[in-house]
Amino acid sequence: MLLVAVNALVGGTLGQERTVLPLLATREFRLDLYTSALTYILAFGISKAAMNYFAGTLSDRFGRKPVLVAGWLVAIPVPLMLIAGPDWAWIVAANVLLGVSQGLTWSTTVVMKMDLVGPRQRGLAMGLNEAAGYLGVAVTALATGWIAAQYGLRPGPFLLGAAYVALGLGLSVLTVRETHHHARLEAAQHVSARAAAHGDLTTGQVFRLTSFTDRSLSAVSQAGMVNNLNDGLAWGLFPVLFASAGLSLGQIGLLAAVYPAVWGAGQLVTGAASDRYGRKWLIAAGMVVQAAALGMVAAGHGFGIWLAAAVLLGAGTAMVYPTLLAAIGDVAHPAWRARSVGIYRLWRDGGFAVGALLSGILADAYGLPTAVAAVAVLTALSGLVVAVRMRGGDHAAA
Repeated sequence: MLLVAVNALVGGTLGQERTVLPLLATREFRLDLYTSALTYILAFGISKAAMNYFAGTLSDRFGRKPVLVAGWLVAIPVPLMLIAGPDWAWIVAANVLLGVSQGLTWSTTVVMKMDLVGPRQRGLAMGLNEAAGYLGVAVTALATGWIAAQYGLRPGPFLLGAAYVALGLGLSVLTVRETHHHARLEAAQHVSARAAAHGDLTTGQVFRLTSFTDRSLSAVSQAGMVNNLNDGLAWGLFPVLFASAGLSLGQIGLLAAVYPAVWGAGQLVTGAASDRYGRKWLIAAGMVVQAAALGMVAAGHGFGIWLAAAVLLGAGTAMVYPTLLAAIGDVAHPAWRARSVGIYRLWRDGGFAVGALLSGILADAYGLPTAVAAVAVLTALSGLVVAVRMRGGDHAAA
C-alpha cells in the first residue's frame, strides 16, 4: 500500500501537465502548428521509453529502491523549469527529465509489486498500481485546471507538482524497502512453461522474445504501444480540440480529468477480473472500446458527447492497462521479469512519441477530427492483432 501511495504521487507529477501544457503551447508560446506544439510529448515519450528499458536492467543489477530514489531526484527541476521556462525549448527539456523520472519511478513500482505478490494476484496488484497512478493524474489534471482558471497558467499549477516530488522523494528514501530478494526466491522455485522462456536468457534474448518472437509477449507489446499512442493524442490534442469548440477552461479540465479518472478507478475491477477470467479477451475488447470512444470524439460536437466519449475511453483503457502488465508477468521468468517489463514499457511508452508525431502531422494536414479518426482505426486493428496472435491460457499456466 505504501508503493500504491508512491505511485499516486508519480501519476500526480504527470498530471500537472495534462490540462495546462497544451493550452500553454497555443496561448502563451503561440505555437501554430500542432506538430510543433506536441514536441513536448515526443520528448517525454522517447525519454520515458528509453528509461523504462534501462530501469528493468538497473533494478536487476543494483536493486529496486536505488532506481526509485534516482527517479525522484531527476524530477526535482521539472516544476521549476515549467514555471520559469522563457521559451518552448525549456518546456521540451523539462519533459525529457519528466520522461526519465517517470520511466525510473513508475517502472520500479510495477516491478516491486510483482516481486511482492504471487501469480494468482498479479492482475489485482497491477490494477492497484495503475489505478493509483492514473487517479493521481486525474485528480491533478482537475486541480490544475481549477488553479489555472483562478490564477493563470503559470506558476500555480506547477507548484502542486513540486509538492508531489518533495513528498514522493521523502517517502521513497525514508520508508520504502528493497524487494529484489522476493524475486530471487520466486526465481529459484519457478518452472518455465516453455523451453524458450527459461531463466538464463541474455538481455538481447529477452528483448527479442518480448518484442517479436513470443506470441503473447509481442502481442502485448504492440497493444501497449497503440494504447499510449492514442493516450498521447488525448493528452496533446483533446484540450486544443475542446478549446476550439468554445469550451471553458473548467470544462476542458473536467474532460481532461474524467478520462484518466475512469481509467484509474476501473483498473481496481479489471485487474482482478483478468486474474479470474483471463487476459486475452479483456485486452482485445478494451482496444475495440477505445476505438469506439475515439470515433465518438472525432464525429461528435459539444461537451455532452465528449464527456460520454471520455468515460468510454477511460473504461476501454482500464480494461487493457493492468491486464497488459499482468500478461507480461505471466509469461516472463522471474529472473528476467524486470527486464521484460522494461522492454514492454519501452514499446508502450514509445507510443507517446509515435502518437505525438503521427497525430500532429495528420492534424496539421487534415484537421483534428481526421487525426482522431485515423488513430481510432489503428486502435481497432491493434485489438484484432491481440485476438489473432496472443495465446489464451498463459495466466492459468502461471
